[in-house]
Amino acid sequence: MKKKVIIMGAAGRDFHNFNTNFRGNQEYDVVCFTATQIPDIDGRKYPAELAGELYPEGIPIHDETELESLIAKHDIDEVVFSYSDVPHEYIMNKASMIIAAGADFKLLSTKSTMLKSVKPVVSVCAVRTGCGKSQTTRKVCEYFLSKGKKVVAVRHPMPYGDLVKQNVQRFATMEDLVKHECTIEEREEYEPHIKKGVVVYAGVDYEKILREAEKEADVVIWDGGNNDTSFFKADLEICVADPHRPGHELTYFPGEVNFRRADVIVINKIDTADMDSINEVRYNAMDVNPDAIIIDGASPIFVEGFEKIKGKKVLVVEDGPTLTHGEMEYGAGIVAAMRYGAEELVDPRPYTTGTITDTFKKYPYIGTLLPAMGYGDQQIKDLEDTINATECDLVIIATPIDLSKLINIKKEHVKVDYELQEIGKPDLEVVLKKMI
Repeated sequence: MKKKVIIMGAAGRDFHNFNTNFRGNQEYDVVCFTATQIPDIDGRKYPAELAGELYPEGIPIHDETELESLIAKHDIDEVVFSYSDVPHEYIMNKASMIIAAGADFKLLSTKSTMLKSVKPVVSVCAVRTGCGKSQTTRKVCEYFLSKGKKVVAVRHPMPYGDLVKQNVQRFATMEDLVKHECTIEEREEYEPHIKKGVVVYAGVDYEKILREAEKEADVVIWDGGNNDTSFFKADLEICVADPHRPGHELTYFPGEVNFRRADVIVINKIDTADMDSINEVRYNAMDVNPDAIIIDGASPIFVEGFEKIKGKKVLVVEDGPTLTHGEMEYGAGIVAAMRYGAEELVDPRPYTTGTITDTFKKYPYIGTLLPAMGYGDQQIKDLEDTINATECDLVIIATPIDLSKLINIKKEHVKVDYELQEIGKPDLEVVLKKMI
């Protein structure tokens, strides 16, 4: 008898776990996926073209709220947890519910999900969303580029559109972002790489993606997301930690896995965190991963036109995932507002519309700032309408890309930029030069 399985996910890790462990496996019958974190994923299917010959009708995707009833309806044997950036208690609550419903609860290991490459691989992961992983990845890419190496970044999946079309995606030019109908979240991750001459791959089937990337890379960089573990077995594993959320490196999954596995731990944002918090992260690293090299990092901000902020009532727009399931209460935009003398932070909640209103209902702890949600056309339109309706003197854009290039912001605005700055030695060059 085949084991009947449900895979819990959020349109990313779940598909990879299916591809590496269940596709073509006669011992299992994957009845469905469930979805959370990302809007508008449920109600779709993992298509037959990607699911393989055992699933000629594809595999349905249901909302995670239906999980208990699905276990009962299909007499499920096993539920596989396959998404990230969640506290340990959350996982055990899910496990308790699943076990009480009569199914086994399962987590897959890195050994069973990491693909091996014929090229050198550096992975950059984090303990939480919003630690500064992307800027660290860019710094790694810059180093190899400076040594004349061809670098290809493979980004953690964000397949929110047509999964068949998105199976293997290559981004080398800005036109590719339009061609593949990228969301704001995708643009935030791909655009900075492209501007620096780094080719980016992403999609759904990471075995195929890796083999394509290997054809043109001297070095493959795993550009992780959502504090997930790497899909590729790396020759060097870098994990970014955040002293603004001390202790999370030991209390969130799978961020703790990254923290324990890392060859290098970057403690970022030490320029804006207090010393007790920095030391807590440092001591935790020394306790659970004493062999890791620890690098101190800062994220200095740069604002062209910073003088416009002083004395103004400002609306701050921050990176969406960092504020939502990343649970950060502020980001670089708030730091800029405070540093350059804003009179007041304007609360956008009285002015929200549509899906942006729904976001604040789902994540009520978001403070007096606006998450740049942009998973689809409607959400992007709602974001634009919310910004333009908010009564403020100035908009501070602190997203990785300039939102004003994507939406029509009718108010005066400034853009906050930030990059990783290593403090002292060791730095990334010390550890990366061993791979040259």
